[in-house]
Amino acid sequence: MKILITGTTGYIAKRLVLNLLENNHQLVCCVRDLDRIPDEFEHHKNVTFLKVDFLNTDKVVFPKDIDAAYYLIHSMSTDANNFEDLEKICAVNFKKLIEQTKAKQVVYLSGIVNDNSLSKHLKSRFAVEKTLRSKQYGLTTFRAGIVVGSGSASFEIVRDIVEKLPVMITPRWLNTKTQPIAVRDVLSYLEKALDKEELFNQSFDIGGPEVLTYKEMLLQFAEVRGFKRYIYTLPVLSPKLSSYWLYFVTSTSFNLAQALVDSMKIEVIAKPNNINKILKIKPITYKEAVALAFQKIEQNDVVSSWKDAMSSGVFNDQLAKHIQLPEFGCFTDVRVKTIKNEEKTLHKIWSIGGQNGWYSFNWLWKIRGYIDKLFGGVGLRRGRTHKTHLEAGDPLDFWRVLLADKKEKRLLLFAEMKLPGEAWLEFKITNGKLQQRAVFRPKGVMGRLYWFMVLPFHAFVFKGMINSLINIK
Repeated sequence: MKILITGTTGYIAKRLVLNLLENNHQLVCCVRDLDRIPDEFEHHKNVTFLKVDFLNTDKVVFPKDIDAAYYLIHSMSTDANNFEDLEKICAVNFKKLIEQTKAKQVVYLSGIVNDNSLSKHLKSRFAVEKTLRSKQYGLTTFRAGIVVGSGSASFEIVRDIVEKLPVMITPRWLNTKTQPIAVRDVLSYLEKALDKEELFNQSFDIGGPEVLTYKEMLLQFAEVRGFKRYIYTLPVLSPKLSSYWLYFVTSTSFNLAQALVDSMKIEVIAKPNNINKILKIKPITYKEAVALAFQKIEQNDVVSSWKDAMSSGVFNDQLAKHIQLPEFGCFTDVRVKTIKNEEKTLHKIWSIGGQNGWYSFNWLWKIRGYIDKLFGGVGLRRGRTHKTHLEAGDPLDFWRVLLADKKEKRLLLFAEMKLPGEAWLEFKITNGKLQQRAVFRPKGVMGRLYWFMVLPFHAFVFKGMINSLINIK
């Protein structure tokens, strides 16, 4: 089949693409930024890429011979106040384009919407579902709650809480019931639904075999990890305080924390249906999903992460707009050293950040991360998706990877921390020498004051970092 995929770089879509390619489908992958095509399938013979911003599709045309499409566009972590309107515009534009093709089916992944008092995001998901309905094709909607898998937002947030807090004083919404589902089961539903006419124009709630409270999820997660944890809930924490609690304890952005708290106040339990029988799927338990996720992590085989989304940082536009380093009105710190072992230095550059740290005065980087969190930034807790692999668009602590070209021996990072200006950090190897360049473009007087305040630290932080990168035994 020839299948069109939206949200290609997203958590679910990236994994779904790899599954579909294993079954020899022809794919048309929609991407907003051609600089962010995932390495795993960038050069695959069965994949073509189509640049599309679904907020503006005036000049976009889909191939006519599309058989089916997946609509996997969501804005959970966006800070836009009018995200409901933006999601509706995307859905309307997608519908207009797909109706001009021969597509017989559109598969949409939504959220469970059984409660009368839905959160803003769940209301928006339901509105998108209604928008996507058409007489031109059959719409198949799967509604899921908490998705559990390596790199998923819920998994990483629970992991942060469980691994860092032996005793927890938590908001009352931890007693809310939910029905978590493994990401591999979500992918099975999406893939097996293809070309099933009995599923056209129908919606199905999907969930794992257990209904758990968030508190039970934390305790079961701890059990899988071999930890003993104590949890006490308080009835007094408001949604605002709960959002701050989640934001400071975990790696989530404040926007996502607010959206999650808004959703977690509502029970998310799947309505009974016969979809498991139709598609011959037997969902695994929450504990099994957690254990399998850690197998992926230990094997360094995390395919996608919620942090990969550009909206988990401070900018969500094209990477290409930031790749060209500015030359005028900037402060720079440039250091050049002769390399002893180019291969090992390159490996160390590609392993920077996350658990490996920044190789020099790492405690100062951690303090900078804590300060960033206090001012509403992303902090250092995002880490990195892979231990030794980087590609454009990846998060790297409070940086975003703009360019990761091992052949050209160049890594370029853009700062997503809170700053009175813009900052880049570049590593480049040429003619047996490593050039490490920090560039800061200040914004106003505060930007210039900031640079001179941190300048004394650069003398030993950046010096120590480049020395560590070249002095490899």
